[in-house]
Amino acid sequence: MFVHVETRRKHQWLWATTFLVCLCVVAFIWLAVLPLPRRIAVLQEWGTVPANVFDAHEAIWPQLTDPSLLRLFTALFIHVTWLHLLSNLLFLVIFGLPGERALGSLRFLSLFVIGGVVANLIGALSLAGVRLPIIGCSGAVSAVVGTYVALFPRARLGLVLPLGLYLQFVRVPAYLLIGIWVLLQLLFSYAGASYGAYVWWAHIGGFLFGLAFALLSRDAIARRLRR
Repeated sequence: MFVHVETRRKHQWLWATTFLVCLCVVAFIWLAVLPLPRRIAVLQEWGTVPANVFDAHEAIWPQLTDPSLLRLFTALFIHVTWLHLLSNLLFLVIFGLPGERALGSLRFLSLFVIGGVVANLIGALSLAGVRLPIIGCSGAVSAVVGTYVALFPRARLGLVLPLGLYLQFVRVPAYLLIGIWVLLQLLFSYAGASYGAYVWWAHIGGFLFGLAFALLSRDAIARRLRR
């Protein structure tokens, strides 16, 4: 179990991370109880299928105005394996709560959604013609991690380790947990998926978006932290 070491700032109601976690869990349970043919149909309909989003033989700009690009958003909340869901939500909570505390809930929600859409867009472009759906919020979590790195480059996170009958609290550098996250993304990308496509370029794009988002939001964040 991971916990973030509290700062001295006054308590604030952080609702965006909790809302996103609940939304992903509810979508996962709903999808899990569907019959397999219906589940596959939902993935094809609401996941980001690169072949359905972009035609490599047509100009890119007209395709960017197609309403079907809504799938870049809906795909963020679709997970079909518990390991994929759990790994995404674990790191969303670890890095999302301190990020949301610094950004504010609305700005953090914008980071997650826009970063996830941009990541899926990059993934679709990198896999033009592929008919497996891009699913999950890995790209959005990548954006959250990128913003966290930019905001807290020297941060240490609290880690509770179960040691037999006891729980030991230690503080570890955030980059160690980020390294674990990167390793998981590489493993997912290498192993592939039963129902969808794991896209390394989407993760990279989301991470870089998160870095840029933090840098562009520096003044607003500084004003917020001074309140």
